[in-house]
Amino acid sequence: MDKLTRRRFLGQTTAAIAAAPFVSTGATRARAQESRRLGFAICGLGRLSEGQIAPAFARTRHCRLAGLVTGTPAKAEAYMAKYGVPADSVYSYKTMHRMADNPEIDVVYVVTPNALHARDTLAAAAAGKHVFCEKPLEISVERCQRMIDACAGAGRMLGTAYRCRYDPHHLECIRLVREREFGAPLVIEAGFGIDVGEPGQWRLQRALAGGGALMDVGIYALQATRYLTGTEPLAVSAMQTRTDPVKFAEVDESMVWTASFPDGVVAHCSTSYKAAGIQHMRVNAERGWFELDPAFFYNGNHGRRSDGREIRFPEIDLFAAEMDDFARCILEGRPSMVSGEEGLRDVRIMQAIYASARTGTRVELA
Repeated sequence: MDKLTRRRFLGQTTAAIAAAPFVSTGATRARAQESRRLGFAICGLGRLSEGQIAPAFARTRHCRLAGLVTGTPAKAEAYMAKYGVPADSVYSYKTMHRMADNPEIDVVYVVTPNALHARDTLAAAAAGKHVFCEKPLEISVERCQRMIDACAGAGRMLGTAYRCRYDPHHLECIRLVREREFGAPLVIEAGFGIDVGEPGQWRLQRALAGGGALMDVGIYALQATRYLTGTEPLAVSAMQTRTDPVKFAEVDESMVWTASFPDGVVAHCSTSYKAAGIQHMRVNAERGWFELDPAFFYNGNHGRRSDGREIRFPEIDLFAAEMDDFARCILEGRPSMVSGEEGLRDVRIMQAIYASARTGTRVELA
């Protein structure tokens, strides 16, 4: 082939390649997904959003803050100035339906009071958006199911914000149980308590919170017993106490419960809105034990094992980790391990715990 013929051949080949339709290989799709950032709208601009969720976007790989939903214009203005959210991506709770016309928003992160989760999730799903919802998913099984059905009907994903499922320390404890490094688990202890603060806040109002310490922080201990065992409780027995019947007139101040699991595993759990020193998780197994203390904080969790070794990993932003995983689930079309159904299961068990505390009887779980 002479030089002129070769140049013509190469030119024709290059033109043909340029004109050919693009064929996306698996590797190409993976790279595209890796580089794409889904737009999240934060629904509810309270302390958790301000202090943890909004700053976490800077540490994500697949998410960006693209919208706001609030009933307080001053809060919206502060977020717009700080994070560059455009004015046409700011909504009130009554105008969430307009998100349907905003392609910049893919996911709505619901961070409103517990009893408003269904309201905001249904609005987001109706606008065609995926929903990531703070725990508890809602205050009743029936409301949880409505949220699940709404998202499924819209062809959108629903996730529950269980940040501890992404903590390397919790993942290590799950590994230790699954691999039976200390033998089979026998007794699990878990508890989380905080000083809830001043009266008058929504967490102390049953109409908005649905419950007190159990619904707010006790759910972390409940979740831990479920993902450590990998099974569901068979029955629960519970008791609650109040040392301040005025402040805690509408919700539980402190709650303790015992849960029985398959294979004879028993869990002893506690939660409180007054005893702030409760913050542990421990698995007592056939040949030793391991624990985290503190176990449920935003950072600083660490633990130890009966063989003298520490359980300590580099800190990660748990909010960034959970949002990134939910975004990857959407991009890859795979189920989330913190699905709406997972959130419903905890609410069902919490309702059984409340029933046991109210009646003084053991409550069996189907």
